[in-house]
Amino acid sequence: MSNKRLKHVLLFLAAILLLGGRAVWAKMATPAGDLPFAPGMHIMEGYLPPAWAALWFAATLPFWVLGIRRLKQVIAENPETRLLLGVAGAFAFVLSALKIPSVTGSSSHPTGTGLGAILFGPLVMSVLGSVVLLFQALLLAHGGLTTLGANAFSMAVAGPLVAYALWRGLHRALPLGVTVFLAAAFADWVTYLITSVQLALAYPDAVGGFLASFLKFGSIFAVTQVPLAISEGLLTVVVFEALRTNAAAELQTLGVEA
Repeated sequence: MSNKRLKHVLLFLAAILLLGGRAVWAKMATPAGDLPFAPGMHIMEGYLPPAWAALWFAATLPFWVLGIRRLKQVIAENPETRLLLGVAGAFAFVLSALKIPSVTGSSSHPTGTGLGAILFGPLVMSVLGSVVLLFQALLLAHGGLTTLGANAFSMAVAGPLVAYALWRGLHRALPLGVTVFLAAAFADWVTYLITSVQLALAYPDAVGGFLASFLKFGSIFAVTQVPLAISEGLLTVVVFEALRTNAAAELQTLGVEA
């Protein structure tokens, strides 16, 4: 893929961020009803108790180790795919920066990890997604360093694993666009399913315990994440088709295209 074509893709993603960001900030200025919201993205800094924050770091660490090894292997064997790595990372950064206030300590947004999981697999995406989260925590004050492990496990590990499993299992049985849509949408939904689990474990309901808290968090997330995931799936199909046109050789090298 040429630098000119890459610039076109990145400009397209920047336009999405600009247009979507304006709408999101307008929504944040007038939150509806008594729905609590947090100014940060993902699970905000300091929101998880230290023990839970450490647990999610420990759960994510093996994926980081394996992901870095896999990333080095991909770059060494196929250096021409580095531009696609940039596109996958930029796509995740742009989409996950479009935040909508949600339950206390978190917010709703697309994740953008399905595309990278399809192109490079879940291990590479665990690294790319974590780098995205780190940059957002440091540069945008979205998410946090203490909650990086939890946010990475939900968005950079669990979501890409499901996306890749759906891609591998369905891309020969269903039309390509349908498979890409399902992989991207379910990566989004699974991310927020895991986030609901993380919040419910840290803050169980006083009466109903973990289950009641999980249902509460999950139902509130569903209001925004169902339509957001559908929109993300459709956008991912558009970007994937653009890559098929402009980066066919790289997709064949990666084994995405026959």
